[in-house]
Amino acid sequence: MPYDDLRGYLEALDEHGQLLRITEPAAPEPDLAAAATAAARMGPRAPALCFESVTGYAAGRVALNVHGSWANHALALDLPPTTGVREQVAEFSRRWDSFPLPAEHRPGPPFLAHTLLGEDIDLYRVLPLFRLNAHDGGFYVDKAAVVTRDPEDPDHFGKQNVGIYRLQCKGRRRLGIQPGSIHDIARHLRAAEERGQDLPVAVALGNDPVISLVAATPMAYEESEYELAGALRGAPAPLARAPLTGLDVPWGCEVLMEGVIESRVREIEGPFGEFTGHYSGGRRMPVIRIDRISHRTDPIFEHLYLGLPWTEIDYLMGPATCVPLLRQLRAEFPEVVAVNAMYTHGLVAIVSTRSRVGGFARAVGLRLTTTPHGLGYCKVVVVVDENVDPFDLPQVMWALSTKFNPSQDVLHLPGMPVLPLDPSSSPTGISGKIVLDATTPVPPDHRGRHTTAVTDAPRTQEWLTRLTSWAQGPRPSTGAAP
Repeated sequence: MPYDDLRGYLEALDEHGQLLRITEPAAPEPDLAAAATAAARMGPRAPALCFESVTGYAAGRVALNVHGSWANHALALDLPPTTGVREQVAEFSRRWDSFPLPAEHRPGPPFLAHTLLGEDIDLYRVLPLFRLNAHDGGFYVDKAAVVTRDPEDPDHFGKQNVGIYRLQCKGRRRLGIQPGSIHDIARHLRAAEERGQDLPVAVALGNDPVISLVAATPMAYEESEYELAGALRGAPAPLARAPLTGLDVPWGCEVLMEGVIESRVREIEGPFGEFTGHYSGGRRMPVIRIDRISHRTDPIFEHLYLGLPWTEIDYLMGPATCVPLLRQLRAEFPEVVAVNAMYTHGLVAIVSTRSRVGGFARAVGLRLTTTPHGLGYCKVVVVVDENVDPFDLPQVMWALSTKFNPSQDVLHLPGMPVLPLDPSSSPTGISGKIVLDATTPVPPDHRGRHTTAVTDAPRTQEWLTRLTSWAQGPRPSTGAAP
């Protein structure tokens, strides 16, 4: 059954040995960030962490690394924790076929247990704030589902955006927010400011795992993240009506903060240790004023550590980036087999495709750079044949080693847009992009000598299955062939 809140997911992680409950007191700094950094280095079965006692905070627990391994990501989708990466991406894509699955509103959301209003709000007391990296410009909230509506079409459910944006605590009731220009929230804010209005906003902390996944998924403007959550869950996403703003918010969230993004107000925000593995500088960014906080009894505060990859954010955004790009490409090029865009949110992407005609792979690569997500990412694109698994890097390197000729198989695109957080962009937000064609030429392209590639011996797959079974269980007494 799908999880309706973070607590249910943590219980499932615990049952599968994927949660460490830490009961001894831990200091907010440096213990929490150090533990999250260490967990990220524990490999594909790294556990989630739940700190039961944080020095200086009388109530509440802190959860970290909740999505931070392929085992945890699989459990978020109600798959066995041993499910492989490519299989998880394929299942993500298969469930997307059920989109849209309408959400359902439920009564009695548990976050209504406690309420703070107006001048009674003090974020420094409510939230267990700590710096994630040593040179961050302040305390950040970085795994919240931020909800806004299109001011020009507020009744359109699909245009209501649910996204994850970094939020810097700037005062007792103030949060700085970085709404990237390629994101839907920037479109909402621009429309509100053109009308001279503040933009109502709800910030939901501590959500069920699928809400976090869809909030990190690049979708079309009119597509609802909540309706994708239903497709991924196999059941409608449970929602509640936010009591102050009326926005649709996750029913099971631990903490709900409501207020407005103040019209035409900008303050310095940053620096922050970002998912690129570098600090971003300080920039003038919009500001949220918090007018109401609702929270559960003994709330669980979820934070996401990010820094030098791989960290939790890479697992969270990995399949959620691959699948939209795959579907966007297939809409125009059905020959595309798979997309691996798990490297720094798709700044590097690998595409496997069949070739319709000579030069076709390059057309696929070029299109990837101009998809809605690729426009701000997809800086380096590698295109390989359909029989090369883009999730198997040794296979990709073989294709680059033997099918790629630097004098003929490079397409360089100067002066292309990229997200401003890319530290290599110069000026900020502008970068060259490159497509590397590592596919086998097809007519009328006759370059190279690729007609005699080695193939697997007969019955290789049978032996692979058999050997894998032997390696995982009792060895047979005889080695007879299957």
